[in-house]
Amino acid sequence: MPPTRLAATPPNLPHLPAATRAAAAGLPSLIGKYHVRRKLGEGATSEVFLAHDPFNDVEVAIKRVRPGLFPDSREAHFQQRFFAAEAALVGRLHHPNVVQILDAVPDGEAPYLVMEYVNGGTLRRYCRADQLLPLQQVLEIGFKCAMALGYCFRQGLIHRDVKPANLLVTLAGDRIDDVKVTDFGSVFNLGSEHTQIYRVGSLAYMSLEQLEGDALDCRADMYSLAAVLYHLVAGRPPFDATQQQALMHQICHARPPPLCGLREGVPAALQSLIEACLAKDRTQRPADWDAFARALSRLNAEGLLPRGPLQEVLDSERFTLLRSLEFFAGFGDVELWEVVHRAQWQRHTYGQALFRKGEPGNTFHIVTQGQVEVYREGRQVATLGSGTSVGEMAYLAPSPELRLHTVDILVSQPATTVSFTPQSMEQFSLATRHLFDKAFIRVLVRRLHAAHEAAAHPRRIL
Repeated sequence: MPPTRLAATPPNLPHLPAATRAAAAGLPSLIGKYHVRRKLGEGATSEVFLAHDPFNDVEVAIKRVRPGLFPDSREAHFQQRFFAAEAALVGRLHHPNVVQILDAVPDGEAPYLVMEYVNGGTLRRYCRADQLLPLQQVLEIGFKCAMALGYCFRQGLIHRDVKPANLLVTLAGDRIDDVKVTDFGSVFNLGSEHTQIYRVGSLAYMSLEQLEGDALDCRADMYSLAAVLYHLVAGRPPFDATQQQALMHQICHARPPPLCGLREGVPAALQSLIEACLAKDRTQRPADWDAFARALSRLNAEGLLPRGPLQEVLDSERFTLLRSLEFFAGFGDVELWEVVHRAQWQRHTYGQALFRKGEPGNTFHIVTQGQVEVYREGRQVATLGSGTSVGEMAYLAPSPELRLHTVDILVSQPATTVSFTPQSMEQFSLATRHLFDKAFIRVLVRRLHAAHEAAAHPRRIL
């Protein structure tokens, strides 16, 4: 699909009604029921607007086929195909790093899509040599995109146009806070019964098998994401040429320049991983998205890259840590990301008390690292390590008088916990809360079984 060009900012006319401001800027005042605020970008065949959804009182992005295309033109034919591909995904994709497609309206003159609005821009600006991101942040972006594209592949989707312009970012100040995959107009739907177009995508990030029109799997998108990461690291794509034929020849026959020669401080392990993902033979790439994501996370976790200005613990590290814990064994990627973003992460020093006997409480902790000890009447009765929960009995208690802790819980090795309150639990989706309930049931059953064994065989337990 032709690249989207950012539109000029319309004149600021705050004293006028929204419809008048839109007209003054040469914009439609309404698209369907949506009130147009401003134009976000445009391409050869489509325009993207920021609009307000009055029913849900939220801002949305609307991608509309440009009115006036001749219905029998080649551009209109392809645009209808792209529109149909994205329209088929309305309401299907629910992942924190994938832009939601909320609605599709097959208007006869100018069909349009309604999407989640992401306020921040794209990764294109960070591909310039004078705007490069810290290496650790590049890996964090790569990890989140890998998890998002892995989720899409499990839905039977191959994106086929992973490039910087299709990766939106949200900002916290001047720092990238999150990333979201967008623009599924080129998607290959493995479950579709309709004829689908081959050889679509953006050439600079296109794998050899995609270029040749071969059958695709997740490793085609993996190549494209690796090409994006290469560009973010080096300030240039792995292959670059002014003529399309020359670029195609490089994709087929050349090797990309080594990253360590293009940017100082690139560790050999990072270079090897990206080179493997850019292999022309897809069997030399990681076997699946989980393998690729684990490799990216491991580079961060092993301290091979400087921390730079980023947070002390990265989201990718937290996600990987939670995935390793038995408590979260039944959680999917989407639910785990909710926990990563909404739980309160705390560090505790040796001797610190998580709970004291007789204190009221409605908070529970899950130990992710370190160790705590449980004391009843001054006698140690249990030692708990990573993956165990503490305080859930007071949290689950149905009345205030039952929310008193009956034991002391002290930190015996420096520990990290994720903690939750009733208020924080209400912020989770129903699906995530259901998974917590199931995890609590497993914990309680195990403890009841242990209590039964202790009563029946006290010598064996002690």
